[in-house]
Formats: sequence, C-alpha cells, structure tokens
Amino acid sequence: MSAKKSSQPDFSFEAEMPGRICGVDEVGRGPFAGPVVAAAVMLDPKNIPDGIEDSKRLSKLARERLFDILIKTALVGIGEASVEEIDDLNILNASLLAMRRAVSGLPEVPDGALVDGNRDPKLGLPTRLIVKGDALSLSIAAASIVAKVTRDRKMCEFATKYPQYGWEKNSGYGTAEHRKGLRDFGVTPLHRRSFAPIRALLDGVK
Repeated sequence: MSAKKSSQPDFSFEAEMPGRICGVDEVGRGPFAGPVVAAAVMLDPKNIPDGIEDSKRLSKLARERLFDILIKTALVGIGEASVEEIDDLNILNASLLAMRRAVSGLPEVPDGALVDGNRDPKLGLPTRLIVKGDALSLSIAAASIVAKVTRDRKMCEFATKYPQYGWEKNSGYGTAEHRKGLRDFGVTPLHRRSFAPIRALLDGVK
C-alpha cells in the first residue's frame, strides 16, 4: 500500500498497476430521488488537467470546467442505474451495476481499475479498491467529477418536469425543501420507494 505523500490526489496508485488504468467512482447513493450515476475515466498521463480534486471539495463552477476538459482529454465512460433498479436491487448493488456499466462504456478496454470504496464491483479486470480514493487517486477524482456533473445535470432536467422539490439545487437529497415538496405534492415516479422516508410517506397514504 502506498503512503499518501500530500493532501492532493496524485498518480501513484495508477503507476503501481501495469497498462492503462481507469478510475471509477459513483455519486447519488443517498438522495431520495433520481438514478445513481457512475463514471470511469482513463487519464492521459501526459495531459492531466490541473485542478483535479475530489468533486466534493470543488465548487460547481470548477467541476463544470474540469468536466468539459476531461471529456476532451481523457477516455470517459458513464453508467447509471435507474430508480427501478435501485428499488429492485438495493442501492449498493445498483451502485456496483452503474460502475460496471461505466467501465463497459469506455471507448477502450482498460488493463485495470482503481475503484473508490471497499466493495468490488466485479469488473472482470484487475481491480484495486481504495477507501476515500477520490481524495487519493487522480483517476478516481476525475471519475467523481464526471459522475457528479452528469448526475447534477440530470436532476436539473428532471426538475423542469417536477419543479416542486428543488432538485436543481438539492440533486434529490432530502433537504427541507425536498421534504416539504413531498408533504405537499406527494411521491413522483423518480422517488426511490425502497428508501425509508419515501416508503413511510407511501405507507401513510394507505
């Protein structure tokens, strides 16, 4: 296991594995609504954009800027699991499914993968799991940015159809505004019925 040399993600984990390595991360496990989205990113070691960082540490403007650069300079795959799949499989298994779809969506097959977290998504290639990998690996951090921006944009689109829940601001998380929308307007087809707060609302209707 490599010791972390600084507070910024670097390329040391990638360098320890042979060949082209992708970083894999997902966003959207916790929200009450919307899909879970994963991304797989293979950076060009000779053209790594400046400023790549765990997406949670970046402003929205910085994430959007880096997303646009990454789409042009890296190989990117994006996968998601739907609300129906989340309710059917549970959120953990749906997240792993989204990761597999993201890697399958890469334009080239990687030689290995660095995956954020401690659960193996069974990608069918050499995989290293890294807890808090988005703060340690540049490839995972890049994947976190791509996944976050992709999902946030989706939730903004969904908010135009269901404007009562504030998804353009809360991305489907259970904020006070979202909870008020649920009380006032009820549950939409994009809400995760397997999640306890949504299930409780539905049970209260019966």
